[in-house]
Amino acid sequence: MSRSSRNQRPTAPDTPNTPPDHIGLLVGSLFLLVMGWGGLFFLMTTQFPRIGGELWLFFVLLMIAVCGTVLPIVRYLNVRFTPLDVDVPPSGVIVRQSVWIGLFVVTSAWLLIPRLLNLPLMLFVGGILIIVEVFLRSREAQEERDS
Repeated sequence: MSRSSRNQRPTAPDTPNTPPDHIGLLVGSLFLLVMGWGGLFFLMTTQFPRIGGELWLFFVLLMIAVCGTVLPIVRYLNVRFTPLDVDVPPSGVIVRQSVWIGLFVVTSAWLLIPRLLNLPLMLFVGGILIIVEVFLRSREAQEERDS
């Protein structure tokens, strides 16, 4: 092998850049992150912890904050582990997966209030959400193959 060919980096195959809907997804994620965590900070520092509107506002803001936080992570994992010959999942799939994670966190927080949360229940709820997502992704993959 000649010296010049050893110093050259191998060229990567033509890989598409970030899809436009993923750029919007990341901008929306930043917006959700700031609104969710900012709203939680405001709620925690200004309101008394009462059962009622404050509690439901806490759950909504927690859902928004968690979804905004995990959206970039879920997108990275989807892009990283998608094979090169397959298209990257659309932003709707990534948002749905982030909402599942947010739902899991909010459900866990809700179960913590009456002290019902334990490890088997967490595994059960998480397993159900994973099974539903696997079922939905397999149906979407089947529809993509058929068309």
